[in-house]
Amino acid sequence: MNIVLLDPRQTQSETWTITSKRQLEHLHNHVEVQVGDTLKVGIREGKRYLTEIVNVSENAIEIQQIEQQGVPAKLPVTLIVAMPRPKVLRRLIMDAVTLGVEKIILLHSYRVDKSYWQTPFLQQLEHYVTLGLEQAGDTIAPQIEQHKRFKPFVEDILPTLITQEKPAFVAHPYVTAKMPCAINHACTIIIGPEGGFIPYEIDLLVKNGCQAVSLGSRIIRTETVIAYALGRLFGTT
Repeated sequence: MNIVLLDPRQTQSETWTITSKRQLEHLHNHVEVQVGDTLKVGIREGKRYLTEIVNVSENAIEIQQIEQQGVPAKLPVTLIVAMPRPKVLRRLIMDAVTLGVEKIILLHSYRVDKSYWQTPFLQQLEHYVTLGLEQAGDTIAPQIEQHKRFKPFVEDILPTLITQEKPAFVAHPYVTAKMPCAINHACTIIIGPEGGFIPYEIDLLVKNGCQAVSLGSRIIRTETVIAYALGRLFGTT
């Protein structure tokens, strides 16, 4: 936890109070906070501050503002990913939020087990988003959408996300075109299931405006390829 996120309702008075059991346990047991210590605090969907601790008890920590700080910039990217296995979903959401993805779309595909859409983890996405924001020191959550029908999404919704200034790349190891490097402009990235998109799906994606590109011949885990692709697209050469 590199920032303490507060609900805007907790910041209506001059002194703010941290009461979340999870946050308090972390601050007491891992940070060992004391009166007079400074603490980085963010207002959910708002600004970020350096604060001073003015009172510490078992059930609450009171803080006061010292100065406003900048919020990390988002990556101008829409990440579309085939619905992963439930345990991978948890890590994927936290990592994508930490990396600064602006929008996440979970999509069904042929090789996605339908049971994945029944996982209780989908009801806990807000918690995983919060953990990712706390790790990154961010306050602004990405937009998250779920689409359980591949063809209608690709034909009706995906084209509205693609422009000349915002291309879409689908990662596919069986093409010769390489994923570009250091583009540093808005784009959409599409990642398939661990078994990959079937040829019909790749063809439909390309037909509707995507560029099929390769990150090499190795078959990479979903959560690994996301970090790899983002680093390649938005890194510096």
